[in-house]
Amino acid sequence: MSLKRFINDSKKYWEVARYSAKSSLKSEVANSHLSWLWWILDPLLFMLVYSFIALIVFGRGEKYFAAFVFIGLSSWTFFSKTVRQSVRLVSQNSSIVSKVYLPKYVLVYSQMCVNGFKMLVSYVLVVGVMVIYRVPISFNILYVIPLFLTLLVMTFGVSTIMLHFGVFIDDLYNIVNVLLKLLFYLSGVFYNIANKNIPEPYSSLLLKGNPVAFIMNELRKCMIYSTTPNLRLLGIWFVVGIILSMVGVKIIYKYENSYVKVV
Repeated sequence: MSLKRFINDSKKYWEVARYSAKSSLKSEVANSHLSWLWWILDPLLFMLVYSFIALIVFGRGEKYFAAFVFIGLSSWTFFSKTVRQSVRLVSQNSSIVSKVYLPKYVLVYSQMCVNGFKMLVSYVLVVGVMVIYRVPISFNILYVIPLFLTLLVMTFGVSTIMLHFGVFIDDLYNIVNVLLKLLFYLSGVFYNIANKNIPEPYSSLLLKGNPVAFIMNELRKCMIYSTTPNLRLLGIWFVVGIILSMVGVKIIYKYENSYVKVV
């Protein structure tokens, strides 16, 4: 893969991705009475449901639990939706793919913009919950920048690979859907993996071997518990995300001309 080509193509087609994302967001709420309010209600209602399950049904929860759940749910939704949707991006955009050339990973850019905007709305709600809970803020909150960057890179890398294989494997969407459901319960979206109730080495394996669980856990640490994330492991997962992105983009450049014949 030529890095120069990737950078030039990303600059050239960025406006296409941005316009596509904007159109997608508008179409989502075009026929809804509540319009853009659903972008707030959707994560808010899910947070309430998971809080009810943990606090009422199981009778336990973490400190600042609403913010705890919101952070996990917002991060997980961004990753899982983007990866799941990437499997069918080429087939769903076959009319564009067959008529106009654009690097197919630009479709991933567009989807990441849509889901990233919704994640941003969710994190605005996280800040609101933190204010209500009077969560003490420290300079450690600045670590959200490299953590979000790692989440973006990891999501892009996995999504580009899923985009390619989704063109050729009809059942991949169902397989990915099942795997994401399993990963959801292993990622600590509404519980703390580091809790003493999960014995070693399972808790360490879930945190260190699952990038989504790791990122969610570290976001919680720096945002609501004022502690420093594991920078060494963060660096490792960032490099892994870069490698996955390079592999995904290289595969797409190599085989994208054959996509039209399949879809």
